[in-house]
Amino acid sequence: MLSNKYIFICLILVFFSLSFKNDKESYLTIPKGFPTPLIPDDNTLSEDRIKLGKKLFFDKILSRDSSISCASCHQPKYAFSDGLITPKGIKERDVLRNTPTLTNIGYNESFLRDGVNPSLEAQVLVPIHEKNEFDFHILLVVERLKKRSDYNDLFQKAYNSIPTPNFVTKAIACYERTLISGNSRFDQYYYQNSTSSLSKSELRGMDLFFNKLNCIQCHSGFNFSNGEVVNNGLYEEYKDIGKMRVSLSEKDNGCFKVPTLRNIAITGPYMHDGSINTLEEVIDHYSKGGNANKNRHEFIKPFDITEKEKNDLVSFLKSLTDSSFIEDYL
Repeated sequence: MLSNKYIFICLILVFFSLSFKNDKESYLTIPKGFPTPLIPDDNTLSEDRIKLGKKLFFDKILSRDSSISCASCHQPKYAFSDGLITPKGIKERDVLRNTPTLTNIGYNESFLRDGVNPSLEAQVLVPIHEKNEFDFHILLVVERLKKRSDYNDLFQKAYNSIPTPNFVTKAIACYERTLISGNSRFDQYYYQNSTSSLSKSELRGMDLFFNKLNCIQCHSGFNFSNGEVVNNGLYEEYKDIGKMRVSLSEKDNGCFKVPTLRNIAITGPYMHDGSINTLEEVIDHYSKGGNANKNRHEFIKPFDITEKEKNDLVSFLKSLTDSSFIEDYL
């Protein structure tokens, strides 16, 4: 028989293990079937950090002329994209690449369209410093924030510090890690055992996606992306050289990240440059095998698909829309 002392010690260990897990996860709503996202030990979540990050995300103070914010391009109603071919920066400057969704961004292992940025925290600096976006500097952002009593109070609560570049990036990253989407009708069917959630057309489309067309070679896992950086044969010659701009390797010419398909119906136009308007046109691109390019991924091959099958596939893709995710952040 176990002694009372032994039982007490076990209960204490269980309590602390649950407390530790709760400390890591209590600020995230993790859907059924999803893993726990990795959170840096030096930037664990807290209510105050998320609150600060959200305020910064929606505040135009981060741009040189205080005309745009992170949310100007990453709008909740578009699943944190913007519905444009390519966005506009300050003074209506043209931004080269289409705005990617921030759906489940905390699960990503690399960032930006070409996957050259290593962390969510580091990624925050890119639009701030980019001339055609915020056209500012993180040090100047911090000087502005220091002049605001509300921000001084928030940084003190969140990081026990005055505003600093490091904590600006960390706070925004904390907020972005809460942008978890996993309650689409597909999720209700697949993970929550609600067999009536998908129509017959959507079920046929799902079968095409997972089996006949094998779309899961690239759009795999709970987030419908393998996270790889590849050339999908969008062009014979790319104006935007993709990952090559950093790697300087010709094999990376025209290579961009495989995007998540979650909320895909509301995050168009599609591709890194927003050059394809509809899901039907995306399917047409892949069914013809893309365009001839020496770096085109080996998985990009022609396939036959009827009009009825295309409609079914589009219906399935639309079932990946999580309306509750969008409504929660409006």
